[in-house]
Amino acid sequence: MNRRKAPLLLALALLLAGSALLVFKVRPGSDSAPESDPARTQAAATPGAQALAARNRAAPSAGAPEGTEGVEPPTGDLVSYLRSRYGSRIREPHSQMRMLEQLMRHFQKLNPTGWEAELLAVLKQAFPELYDELVQRLRQRLDYESWVKEHHAELKDKPEAERRAAMWEERNRLFGKEVAEKIWVAELRNTAVTDALKSIDTLPNATVGDRMAQYKQSLEKTYGDKSQAYVQTHQQELMNRFLDLGSVQKDLMAMAPEQRAQNLRTIRQEMGLDKEALERWDELDRVRDARWELGSQYMSEREALAQQYAGPELEARLTELRARYFSDEAQSIAEEEQSGFYRFTRPRQWGRN
Repeated sequence: MNRRKAPLLLALALLLAGSALLVFKVRPGSDSAPESDPARTQAAATPGAQALAARNRAAPSAGAPEGTEGVEPPTGDLVSYLRSRYGSRIREPHSQMRMLEQLMRHFQKLNPTGWEAELLAVLKQAFPELYDELVQRLRQRLDYESWVKEHHAELKDKPEAERRAAMWEERNRLFGKEVAEKIWVAELRNTAVTDALKSIDTLPNATVGDRMAQYKQSLEKTYGDKSQAYVQTHQQELMNRFLDLGSVQKDLMAMAPEQRAQNLRTIRQEMGLDKEALERWDELDRVRDARWELGSQYMSEREALAQQYAGPELEARLTELRARYFSDEAQSIAEEEQSGFYRFTRPRQWGRN
């Protein structure tokens, strides 16, 4: 082993051993940990039930509002479950849609050809005072799903802005603008943040700190008095979206190591990470830096071997080289390279890999 590489290998081994002991704390509902790079007969006879039963469709798979995914309903007292889970917010269009989506998945799994009548029967028992409204909401949802499926190819070929406008035009037509915006509120907010990030990415002469300040302002504007709670429960996602900006990566790349480390720590502080989490991220950054340095040395030696040898002789020497550098990972790296993937030639994403 050459003298240049020996101290680095020892440092890397110690860092990797230490990183194995790290326990990433996650708050309830939070994504703040470093990435591993984060619930009949009468109803069926009504006109609304008959109209819906005639559709006999499969579960929606496109155009569903965010947040509709959920746990499978219990197999016991479903009526009590629905009242407990959704009762306090059942008059909110978004909650209605979440409940209907969950029930559709549940009943279609149990009875693919007769799910509508069973679903409506449960709704009539759980929320009789809102039954007609819920039937209408379900009909609107099915009509929207049908439209999405019918226009799938056309929508796919449209530019993003035109596709978004077409979908919102149909949502507003079917649900009414006010209701549609309440149902797809998460999409509206996500779009607002996406647009803000695009604008932040193009700010001229802005520092990483300037861009982060603008990012936090956009989150506060989008989520209002709920922004702090939203950031707290989506730390990882929000941090990654900022770090993925080309301008941020470019600035981080140009920094000296100490300055880069401080900027990464500041970004994480601004996303609300506590001291212990910041220290874990600092350690992970050190492990990654050592790993990339080792990878750079490996690729240099690999290239030199490839210029001197070929065929079985080259492969034998590469096998030895990988074993010296990567030990237990040597076989995995060999398989990657056989498939044409060289992990240490991919772009370095500071704070991400």
